[in-house]
Amino acid sequence: MRERIYRSEALIVRRSDFSEADRLLVLATPAGKRRVVAKGVRKTSSRLAGHIELFTHTALLLAVGRNLDIITQSQVLDSFSALRGDLSGLGGAYYIAELYDKVTEEQEENRPLFDLLVTTFTTLDAGVARDLVLRAYELRLLDIIGYRPQLHRCPICQELLTEEANRFSPTLGGVLCQRDGVADRAALPVQLATFKLLRYLQQQPFEVLNQMQISVGVRQEAETLMRAYLRHVLERDLKSVAFLEETLRSNATGYGVPRWPISTNCLVRASRFSMWRDSTSSCGSAISSPNWCG
Repeated sequence: MRERIYRSEALIVRRSDFSEADRLLVLATPAGKRRVVAKGVRKTSSRLAGHIELFTHTALLLAVGRNLDIITQSQVLDSFSALRGDLSGLGGAYYIAELYDKVTEEQEENRPLFDLLVTTFTTLDAGVARDLVLRAYELRLLDIIGYRPQLHRCPICQELLTEEANRFSPTLGGVLCQRDGVADRAALPVQLATFKLLRYLQQQPFEVLNQMQISVGVRQEAETLMRAYLRHVLERDLKSVAFLEETLRSNATGYGVPRWPISTNCLVRASRFSMWRDSTSSCGSAISSPNWCG
């Protein structure tokens, strides 16, 4: 029989207003994705409100409810504060959280996916080559859920790929060998450097990302290929992509820490971003500061 009171580590990936003073939270936990209620946290007197902000890694005490479990206590483990003052980091956080949300069902235990989520947020918060962090996250997530793109063997003939392989097929799930490259007319061209980058990111730990010197063109091509593959797997585009791309375009090179000023269009996207429309309260300093106005 399930305990009436239980503890859980969690990362808050989505939230919305619920009832007059409550919030509905979507949590990533080692036991899977869960929806819970935080009672009274929209009141100014709430002591719990500051401990359950969006994109917070937290330790929770919960009570079993009739329909939804209820948060009774929370201790922040990591607030990832650097992300909240940086729109490029914030755009990445929305993207990471939405991708997790779309590939998971409630109550399906998946400790590796939860650990990946926390590691990715930690690395992103540290300011490490953020676009490469997102590519590494995508590749690892796809591996965990059973959609690992084939980057070492041709998905058609299963022969080992050589450096002559130059087509990526989202439909077939990997890079095609030179002989089978014509099998999918919709396959995308891929440079050798991009091919090597994706293979490297698929295997190496996050710690090496900041040591990599990769041209902007290669990084953008890697993004295009992964975006196409995820679109095929999910059968949709993620809503956070438009916001993420706007923050990247606002940088000097399209990647890294944003320069001032951020475009007005970027601020409009941030303020209208509807998936987690309530979340701007947790990062208001980044959205409303005059330093972000362009």
